[in-house]
Amino acid sequence: MKAVIFDLDDTLFDHVGSATAGIHSWIPELGGTPSDELVARWFIIEQHCFDRWLNGDTTHQGQRRERLRSFLPLIDHPVPEGDAELDEIYTGYLRHYQENWIAFADARPALDIAHSNGWRIGVLTNGSTLQQNAKLTAIGLADEVDVVCTSESLGASKPDPQVYLRTCEALGADPADTLMIGDNLELDVLAARQAGLTAHHLDRAAGVTLPDLVRPRS
Repeated sequence: MKAVIFDLDDTLFDHVGSATAGIHSWIPELGGTPSDELVARWFIIEQHCFDRWLNGDTTHQGQRRERLRSFLPLIDHPVPEGDAELDEIYTGYLRHYQENWIAFADARPALDIAHSNGWRIGVLTNGSTLQQNAKLTAIGLADEVDVVCTSESLGASKPDPQVYLRTCEALGADPADTLMIGDNLELDVLAARQAGLTAHHLDRAAGVTLPDLVRPRS
């Protein structure tokens, strides 16, 4: 192996944990009472609206507004008619979300091992370039990564084979010499293998850790 590509959200960066903490502190500002059920509904809405952006059916800001139109009625909060009012409410969520940004404890150790292997390190993420780079900076990993490729910068998203190939190209490594690691079996593993990379699944529920996956295997 000459390079490794990591997914970002829920691989290096704890998106679910950060968002859950953010939701719990944000909902009371809107007059609601947070609950596990509301958090679960938020993530369902988030995935649906985010996928619409990835598919080109709405803008990045548009999918944020769509989230609020679906979520605010769940906490009996009036849904503003204007985009500016929706954007202001979403800014409140973002503030709480960003205040809770955190890396997984095993992220830096895994990057250290990758460096010790002599591998170049990339991040491939379905997200906006500005926000995903801001996450890496906030959690202290930006300087450890050689290349960051986003669906926004590439003009395509996982599982399109081109996003894996173009990230390998940016790293200066052939797909056959590149390892992909991520939490999403379909997007980070199966699709990467179809594109010619080696890929390992980060299955945290099964007790797998990032350092396990970047140690060279005999």
